Amino acid sequence: MASIGAEQDARTASIEDPPDGGYGWVCCGAVALINGFTWGIAASYGVYLSYYLANNYFPEATPLDFALIGGLEFGCAMLISPLCTVLVRDVGRHAVLLCGCFMMSGGFIAASFAVRIWHLYLSQGVLVGVGLGAIFIPSVQVLPQWFLKRRSLAGGIASCGSGFGGLTFSLGTAAMIEQISPAWSLRIIGIIAFVGNLVGVILIRDRNHIVNPGQLGFASHLIKRYDCLLLLAWGFVSMLGYMTILYSVSSYAVQVVGLTQARPGILTAVLNLGTGIGRPLIGFASDRFGRIEVAGILTLCCSISAFAIWIPANSFGVLIFFCIPAGAILGTYWMTVGPLCAEVAGLKEVPSFLSLQWLTVVLPTTFAEVIALYLRKPAMGRWSYLYAQIFAGLAYLIASLFMFELWRVKKRGKLMSQQPEMVQR
Repeated sequence: MASIGAEQDARTASIEDPPDGGYGWVCCGAVALINGFTWGIAASYGVYLSYYLANNYFPEATPLDFALIGGLEFGCAMLISPLCTVLVRDVGRHAVLLCGCFMMSGGFIAASFAVRIWHLYLSQGVLVGVGLGAIFIPSVQVLPQWFLKRRSLAGGIASCGSGFGGLTFSLGTAAMIEQISPAWSLRIIGIIAFVGNLVGVILIRDRNHIVNPGQLGFASHLIKRYDCLLLLAWGFVSMLGYMTILYSVSSYAVQVVGLTQARPGILTAVLNLGTGIGRPLIGFASDRFGRIEVAGILTLCCSISAFAIWIPANSFGVLIFFCIPAGAILGTYWMTVGPLCAEVAGLKEVPSFLSLQWLTVVLPTTFAEVIALYLRKPAMGRWSYLYAQIFAGLAYLIASLFMFELWRVKKRGKLMSQQPEMVQR
């Protein structure tokens, strides 16, 4: 009887183990497509921001308004994470994803008709952000269910979609604004986003029937764990640096370096090219050398690059040199957070832990660029962005300390996933 039970346990384990491939690679491609048509498009807001600031597009608006609209795209996407997690559990993943497709595309099309700044707040800010979240949050929960040994590699490949999407949409947006108009650029982007996201939604599949994950909107029991708090703190602080650099590089190029309006689109594109090329390599390195270890080292590298390259940058060439490696490592959080949640808390806790992660980054993604604009000192001329640059560098430096502490906790064998009751079959 004991041998029969052992055989049954072995069969159950083999069924429940992530297949590390198979249809998982199709899901990986689907998530990459979704990332390209959500975060890739969101990353191109830097082009709109630069245009709005340079052309006084809405006379009653201030730079703070435009910065806050970009932050709302990220903040609203993260804010609805508990609702999305619960809706996926209650009405199904694909229903939530489809609603997100309509809302995101509708937000861009509505923004094209905006004539007052509050119209832009509701459309390109809130509606686009809610739609983006309703697509991204259900999709990012899927990939860790399909992979184990190659989990970070798959995450890197899927995450690079945002890089190549950002490259395409940054160049395309800049060209459409210049050759057609900002309004038609928004309409075209809205239509393309709907088609691209719809294809990804059709292809994606989860393994909830096997994994049986806990899908809690707010998993309070995870907040009580030291290792989970460290990962949450890393996400919160690193996002302050990420949003500052992502949205400030374009305006820095125009207002400090003195580049023409066409050049910021190229910088944003190069930043996203670095993302597309670098993230699969980072995913491979994470699987090989340790996910927590690699995330900590790369977060520190982000700080170093901000201090050593961005602050001294005074030409287009130096900014290009900054954007290539920066694109690969600035968004370390987005490509590693899923695998890290699985490693720290266990596979079954991934949806619940991700919901907490998204809530944690609402404030920094919404207000980081607002803070950066307040730190900008136009009277300082060449050094007008210095305080914002220091702010971004310090944010990444502090975030790396949280990750190195998590590394220490891992070495002592005190992660949740390392506890006997949390080990996943």
